[in-house]
Parts: sequence; structure tokens; C-alpha cells
Amino acid sequence: MFGKTRNALYDHGYRQEQEVFCDDIILQYVGQLRKGLPRLGTRKLHHDLIPLLATHGLAVGRDHLFGLLEAHKLLIRRRKRKAVTTDSRHWMRKYANLVREVTCRRPEQVWVSDITYIRMGNQWAYLSLITDAYSRKIMGYSLRTDMTVQGCSEALQMAVNNRSYPGASLIHHSDRGSQYCSAAYVKLLTDNQIGISMTENGDPYENALAERINGIIKGEFNLHSSQVGFEPTCELVKSSITAYNELRPHGSCDFLTPCQAHRQQGVLKKRWKTYPKKKKVQSYELCSDNPKITRQSNIIFEKRTI
Repeated sequence: MFGKTRNALYDHGYRQEQEVFCDDIILQYVGQLRKGLPRLGTRKLHHDLIPLLATHGLAVGRDHLFGLLEAHKLLIRRRKRKAVTTDSRHWMRKYANLVREVTCRRPEQVWVSDITYIRMGNQWAYLSLITDAYSRKIMGYSLRTDMTVQGCSEALQMAVNNRSYPGASLIHHSDRGSQYCSAAYVKLLTDNQIGISMTENGDPYENALAERINGIIKGEFNLHSSQVGFEPTCELVKSSITAYNELRPHGSCDFLTPCQAHRQQGVLKKRWKTYPKKKKVQSYELCSDNPKITRQSNIIFEKRTI
């Protein structure tokens, strides 16, 4: 009656059952992966799901995964940064930018450093991070309730103690904050024979890698704020950094975890792409009643990269 055979009807029902079964397995694996990495992005989820689904003889495409997560309200929404933690208006010496044209080809060639904040009830905590620019591994960190140089020094000392290649030459890059220009911090760098590099124009893009690591730690591990005390927050930061270093694949490191990338040599392949943002353009439409009169309308479009 409808131009379809009995076999086609049964095949359609079978395919629907298989799709529901496959989607259920995918969602279960997504839940397991996000237990350790609660805000892991869809593209990295897709990379981690491929070997897991292969054990069941299943596969999932990137676009299908995006649609599936969107249908179940599992896509990650980004937050915007609002606070400023850098004070570069001081009298202390500021150093030149030594890493502007440097391409990292080995671990512990360049370290980047920055300070970010965590809201804790009625007070603030400040997290200092030292990150290896080659492997994106967090080498040292310190969480304190003040923004003194002591927190930065503790993070740097931890990073020095965690070095895997202590004999290799190393450059430390940071912004021009007073903590990094202080005599105590500079002395700690020079005592360990570490070169000093700083941003020159106050542009956050000159220290973009450190800013990106701040965003990953706070955004993907829900560390924008903490509802517990200082000591439990320290434990939460420690477990988050451990999960970041050991579990999270990094798109800038050929989808290796930072610990895996820290054992490599040579330029690592970048797996991320730049996706164009939505743009607003002006167009003019003819009015239906008078073709000589035009009206202006905004058309928002999104250019998709395949």
C-alpha cells in the first residue's frame, strides 16, 4: 500500500534498535570519561571513544557525537574570564621577550607561568602554575590566599624538583607582574640557571599558552569556585592537575597526554583547527511596495569548515 516491502520495514526497525543500542553505549562511556575529566570537550571525547567503541565493533563520527551530546544536554558551555590578577605598574626591572619566535622541539625548553583565581565562599584563593610549553605538562603549582611572591616561588621550586632533564637549557616566560619581577623570584631563576623572559606590550597573547592552561584547569575541572574550605580546595586542585597531566589528551600534542608528550622529542603535530566565528554583515532588500526604497537588514551566518 505504501510502496515499501515487508523486508524494508523490518530492516528499518532493526537499524533503529542498533542506533539506540550504540548511542546508549556511547553515553555510558562519556559518563565514565567525564568522571575524571568532568568538562572534557567533544573532540577529545571523540578521540578517546574510538578505541573504546572498537572493542564492541562500533564507531561514531564527530558530527554524530556532537548531535548526540546536544540532544542530551551534555555539551560544554564556556565561561568568560572577569578578574584581573596582573599588576605590571611597578618600578622593578622588566625583561625582554625571548620566546617570541621560538619553536619548542623538546620538553623543558620553555616554561610559562601565570596566576589565576578561585573563589572560595567569602574569600579568594590564587593558583600559581608552571607549565612546560612543549608537552603542556603542569610542572609545579601552589595555591594560597594571597598574591605574594611566595606562591609563585613555591610553584617554581616544585617545577625545578620535578624536572626530567635537569641538564637542558631552559627559559622561563611570564607576564610582567610584580611577583615575577621581584628579587626573590629572579634570584631563584638565576640560581637554577634558568633564562628569564617576559611579555613586552602587556598583551595576553604574548603569554597565551599560560592563559589557556588556566582556562582548562578552571573550565574543565569546575574550579571557577569552591564551596569547601581551603584545605579541601587544595586537594581538589591536586587531583585536577594529576588528572590533567595523566588522563587528558591534548590537541596541541598529537592527542597525547602531557605526561606522554613530556617523554617525546621533536615537533609535535597539532590536531586542533581554527573554526571561524559568526559574523554579521549588512544587506539591502527591496521593499515590496516601492522598489526604489531599500531597507537594511542584518544577516548572521556561520561559515563552516569541513
